[in-house]
Amino acid sequence: MSECIQLSFAVCRIGIYTCFRALCCKGPPPPRPEYDLVCIGLSGSGKTSLLSQLCSESPENIVSTTGFSIKAVPFQNAILNVKELGGADNIRKYWSRYYQGSQGVIFVLDSASSEDDLETARNELHSALQHPQLCTLPFLILANHQDKPAARSVQEILLQCLCERCASQSLVPSVDSQKWAIRQSEAHADTSVIKKYFELEPLARGKRWILKPCSLDDMEAVKDSFSLLINLLEERDFEPSRM
Repeated sequence: MSECIQLSFAVCRIGIYTCFRALCCKGPPPPRPEYDLVCIGLSGSGKTSLLSQLCSESPENIVSTTGFSIKAVPFQNAILNVKELGGADNIRKYWSRYYQGSQGVIFVLDSASSEDDLETARNELHSALQHPQLCTLPFLILANHQDKPAARSVQEILLQCLCERCASQSLVPSVDSQKWAIRQSEAHADTSVIKKYFELEPLARGKRWILKPCSLDDMEAVKDSFSLLINLLEERDFEPSRM
């Protein structure tokens, strides 16, 4: 009988010790991966405001970036170290000096801008997509200021991004596979405007990129867009090294 009691006490002690370790002796959570990103776009596109909101900074203290700034943007599964570059005319020519070491690109455009500014943004985006240090990286393109009356819809921007050859098929990037998919039902815009602006199709084929609408009025959607970018960054981590 005494042996049974001693055995029961031993089992209880083991159980209590196991519970104590589970409750009180947990190790630190695994570190979140960190990714270095570069954020570019013309002045007034809203880069600084979006990043400041993601960092929960007060909107009253937001000042447009004139040179460059770095923000650590925390997410549940990653930390994004975002290097934001000023978008003024006299600064854009120096963008490429800050590309080295980037693992992904955020390009912010003003969807309510004039046609001249949109043309300038198209040229800058073309340059970034073709730059040797960026051309293989995941891109997140944010069509900002969707809350403005003059904002172009994402579908309009998509079609304006495509070349005329693809307009009749309405080729758009699939968010899931990041490969080109044909969606016949989404060809809504006049094909006469498609040669203008971004013409992303020839440049973006075979690349990983996402185009999403955004505004400060819907930061949850902005966070979802960044989560998609994080997924692309994680996928790239598991790719075999390029020779």
